[in-house]
Amino acid sequence: MIDQQREAVFRTEEGVLVPAVTAQEMREVDRIAVEEFGLGILQMMENAGRNLADNLLTMLDGAKAEITILAGSGGNGGGGLCCARHLHNRGFKVWVVIDREQAELTTAARNQLQILRAAGVPPMDASHARDFLRRSQVVVDALIGYGLRGTPQGRTAELIDLCNDRGRRILSLDVPSGLNATTGDAPGPVVRPDRTLTLALPKTGLHSLPGDLYLGDIGIPPEVFHRLGLSFEPPFKKSHWVRLVSTPEGNHPGLDGAAD
Repeated sequence: MIDQQREAVFRTEEGVLVPAVTAQEMREVDRIAVEEFGLGILQMMENAGRNLADNLLTMLDGAKAEITILAGSGGNGGGGLCCARHLHNRGFKVWVVIDREQAELTTAARNQLQILRAAGVPPMDASHARDFLRRSQVVVDALIGYGLRGTPQGRTAELIDLCNDRGRRILSLDVPSGLNATTGDAPGPVVRPDRTLTLALPKTGLHSLPGDLYLGDIGIPPEVFHRLGLSFEPPFKKSHWVRLVSTPEGNHPGLDGAAD
């Protein structure tokens, strides 16, 4: 049953209202999409990575650049690795840094890394991350998605701090790493992005996010959201992503009632 007490909802610049979901609700969206609709993790990851790359290109305004991708072990990291491949395909110099040993990546993220390796884009030694960040015009934060549990530790925390300290411009995927997707709290180090591309639906914790917020389409049919009682009108008309602005607290888009 969906929680109708939203901390935040959003709208597009054209005025289309978009409901926000908690991390738990987003897990249920993902479950329904995969188990009941037959969408594949790699399908959605591919959409996320391609749209992230396209969104990043608008930050460069046609300029060539070096780009560093900071990737974690799960779906968020896999999306970042996929983004790295799309940027490589477009002729950009891409540096990839992962926050743990490659054997610790999930199957989907490991699949993305294997493709990158075959394309001649291996992950770089994290001990040199400071140098890669210094050389890059944009840093992609794909370390932690909406599944944050506790305080970022170890190499992940170090990369978050480096990202903030050395990143010229930062683009976060889905949720800035270190931010609680539901509450917006940061129990430890948190990335401070210039821009965030959140996926499928915005998360309730993004209501006071610094920088610009965009919503990316990863191919989930609106009927998946309807199963959760969410009234969702796809806002993607001319692009696979749209800019969002926060609505005043309490102005919630219509929820068609709670799903059983």
